[in-house]
Amino acid sequence: MIFRTITLLFFLILLQTPGLSQVGQIAIGRLSTVAGAPSPYVMRDWKTVATKYDSLVYNNSLSGQYMPFIYLQTGGINYPNQEKFGLHTFVGTKSPLGNEAINVLPSLVGASLAGIDKSNQFGKNWVKMSYDFFNKANGENIYLNNAGGNSGNDWWYDVMPNVYFYQLYDLYDGLDGTGKEQFNSIAQQFSKAIRAMGGSDKPWTQPNMNYRAWKFKTMEPLQSGVTEPEAAGTMAWVLYNAWLESGNEEFLKASEWSMEFLNTRLNNPSYELQLPYGVYTAARMNAELNTDYDIEKMVNWCFDKGPLRGWGCIKGKWGGLDVTGLIGEANDGGNDYAFQMNGLHQAAALVPMTRYDKRFAKDIAKWVLHLANANRLFYHGFLPSDQQDASTWSAQYDNNRVLGYEALRQVWQTKSPFSTGDALKSGWSATNLALYGTSSIGYLGSIIEKTNVEKILKLDLLKTSFFHDAAYPTYLLYNPNATAAVVELQLGSQETDIYEALSEKFIAKSKSGITSINIPPNEAVMLVYCPAGGSISFIENRMMVNGIIIDYGQSQMTYSIKPRIQALVADSNVVEQKKTVNLYCKAIDRDSPLLSYRWSVNTGKINGSGTTVDFEAAEETGEVEVRCITDDETGLSDTATYLIQVVEKINTAPKVPGIQKDRSYVEPGAQVRFWCEAEDEEGDPLQYEWKAEGISLGNGSSEIFWQAPGEGNYTITVAVSDGLHTPIERSVKMLVKTFGSETYNALAYYDFSGNANDKSGNELNGTPKGVILTADRNAKTLSAYYFNGGNQHIVVPNQVKLNFTQGISVCAWFKPISQPEKETFLVSHGSWQERWKLSITQEKKLRWTVNTANGITDLDATTDINNDTYYHVCASYDKKDVLLFVNGQLESFKNHSGALQTTQKAMTIGQMNADIADYNFKGVIDEVVIYDQMISPKQVSEVYEQGVINAITGQSALPIRLYPNPTFTKAEIQYDALVHALIKAEIFDITGKKVMLIQLEDDQTTLDLSQLTEGFYTLFVYHSKGKTSLPFLKM
Repeated sequence: MIFRTITLLFFLILLQTPGLSQVGQIAIGRLSTVAGAPSPYVMRDWKTVATKYDSLVYNNSLSGQYMPFIYLQTGGINYPNQEKFGLHTFVGTKSPLGNEAINVLPSLVGASLAGIDKSNQFGKNWVKMSYDFFNKANGENIYLNNAGGNSGNDWWYDVMPNVYFYQLYDLYDGLDGTGKEQFNSIAQQFSKAIRAMGGSDKPWTQPNMNYRAWKFKTMEPLQSGVTEPEAAGTMAWVLYNAWLESGNEEFLKASEWSMEFLNTRLNNPSYELQLPYGVYTAARMNAELNTDYDIEKMVNWCFDKGPLRGWGCIKGKWGGLDVTGLIGEANDGGNDYAFQMNGLHQAAALVPMTRYDKRFAKDIAKWVLHLANANRLFYHGFLPSDQQDASTWSAQYDNNRVLGYEALRQVWQTKSPFSTGDALKSGWSATNLALYGTSSIGYLGSIIEKTNVEKILKLDLLKTSFFHDAAYPTYLLYNPNATAAVVELQLGSQETDIYEALSEKFIAKSKSGITSINIPPNEAVMLVYCPAGGSISFIENRMMVNGIIIDYGQSQMTYSIKPRIQALVADSNVVEQKKTVNLYCKAIDRDSPLLSYRWSVNTGKINGSGTTVDFEAAEETGEVEVRCITDDETGLSDTATYLIQVVEKINTAPKVPGIQKDRSYVEPGAQVRFWCEAEDEEGDPLQYEWKAEGISLGNGSSEIFWQAPGEGNYTITVAVSDGLHTPIERSVKMLVKTFGSETYNALAYYDFSGNANDKSGNELNGTPKGVILTADRNAKTLSAYYFNGGNQHIVVPNQVKLNFTQGISVCAWFKPISQPEKETFLVSHGSWQERWKLSITQEKKLRWTVNTANGITDLDATTDINNDTYYHVCASYDKKDVLLFVNGQLESFKNHSGALQTTQKAMTIGQMNADIADYNFKGVIDEVVIYDQMISPKQVSEVYEQGVINAITGQSALPIRLYPNPTFTKAEIQYDALVHALIKAEIFDITGKKVMLIQLEDDQTTLDLSQLTEGFYTLFVYHSKGKTSLPFLKM
């Protein structure tokens, strides 16, 4: 290490000629053929666009088609006592009460970057009102795209909301106590996840992060679908900033493990918008920690056409308009597809990255010039009206042209380019004008400032460098013109020295007010405004003025990098006398691949050498300090220490099982018993501290009786302690809900006895598509359907009566024969994208998904679904709760609200939807029942144990049944006065053939069945209230 303080010498000062002897710039491959300046050139004031956009979408008093875009609610799912708000994802959304974090949180960050205080605007603290995206009620304990959502479906939807929250945290100086708790919880969950993926310091091992997503609640991967390994970089961004803020070394280790995984990737992992945040973090870690990540490879990944959809930087002209710089599907084949949000976040990450790795400054500045110019094409008025698919609405309601389209197509119906998106064709919205994309415009607007020279922009390198160290104002400017340019700079009243980092020279001294610099053609400058006459010093790669870094890549003073110990740990920090424990040390030095390790202890002894050794404890008890020194060949070193406690005997922590409860749900005011039977190997007395929703229920025994309050989902926790170890906490959810006593009729009932007809009387008949009749769970032949997992399914044509919205229950028997490594669908109506579906995940758990006006939510059961085993499932929803029953027992529940969405798609059994053979189930399905409301647990139990007793249309089930069932030669129809009169009875066999017609006269209730052969039949009874179907078995 070389550390030297010097005065400002003449050879460090070269005025107004920064282009001479600039330290080597590295060209970004895909940008190498891009012209310096875009043509035609039309640069919008993006900061003004951001502020006007904020004023528009946060105006709750707007009137007009599809407006206002914002709505308020008194409380949320995770913070029921905290006011919250929602923001439409698209103009004309079909989910007006939907709310997505990838839209809301960037809108707060973008507006804040543009100068708006979102913690005090229009009398609201919008920042605090966004806390509900932190999913604590369901135990995820991170931010997710939806309040009440689950992680584990798509990594970028799960990780990016946490990035946006961290950005808010930095902008608002740590937020309040709740925000601080959320900040730490996210870091803890991410760190825990990285270890669960294989990251370890015993010994140092990088994780495997090549997954589609990660389930943070259960710490399990989603391995099916397109993998998103770029998430490793984004998680490293979160964890590195968590370390900077907290000093917790666990967060730093997890960040390094994540980045090491990304760095070892051979193929471009680019998928959406996460990768640039990882590149920024890698460059920063190289600059601040002397890691050696391959930034050149990663930067090129951000622009090159990736293997997935050709994702990368678009180049060239569409319809004579320069679109270079936009990010999206860059196939170069005439069908490119750019998305606004992706370019904005790539700029937000890569512009500040150049401060930490200036080798890419010129090309990044050139790219931002192109991006900022082409980005106008997402907005109304910059293309002819017939090249936008919502121009009529925009012309009437968006005079300031601040609501952008989701995407820009190269060609659409022979027109090029075309402002559009995916929402309209997918049925999500009436337009493709995307708030979720435009909400990030403040990122770009805060970075860019026009100068006195056209096409030369001043880029602020600190604005989106969140959690950055102390720094002087730093800017990047690029001259794309063929001639040198004189650019005016506003320095303020304080005298300033201007350091130009690319040439590593001071180009102006003791300047104030307006001063000018000269930028040669096709050159960039990186300017740092330093206090005049400051003291210069150097530490390794870093040059400082008055102790503040102004250059992370200085080459004026030679230096050597010293080693850095990344981890010193033991298998255990407690060891018994005369016993041994493994010690591990890991260090890096990018200058010296060969490092030596020196170990020492103050008592006991070290066995072995190198990075892994054994510590053998002596007979004395007490604290032992382990010291490890790592040296490089130049004599530079680093030292770390670790404390081990030597004891006579190790006292183990109690074994604490999960909490048990004496019922799965309870009505308000009723009492529930909870118990937890912990064990302690040494017989230490155990203390139990019980809490309900964080409120203490007192210390006591291993059981507690709790009187349920009002309706809701409650978390009961117990902390068990032996007085020697950290208390071990367990928790369980409890549903408090009042269910009515009414028994409801099925809207649709498919007993599959010979056909797929609806036996409810509502004529929602299904059509078998290749499925095969087979025996049911009771071995009755031709009474269930077999699905082959290929393209076999049953389709029920869509009807208005299927699109009920106030509640639903879906029940079925099923037996999987084979389960692939992907999700498979049992029953679906519009799938998760449009309405609802019941499926089995690749982890072999039942999943119930509903899409409502307030968003999409998943609910997973806990039972493992095994092959060749019959299960009964009943999934329900009532605009308050989502429930999932397995074999008649309530297993899972969660809060959710909003009317069910409707769909134009047919309902399907065994397949995702009718026109795509995907996610197909392989096995047997039987007794599918659909109700247009939530049925009670009592009725669920009855359906499970007895089957569908009746299936009359109407609001409630009439008391009518066949007795006995199974029957022999005679049976009696039992009913009460609600029916009034019976008219006739029809009996059908399992093939659907009518085998008997009986006219019922004079209150006749007895049926002669002696002529029927043994088998399964369905009796239809016609009466004064309609028609009831009664399946029965003739013995």
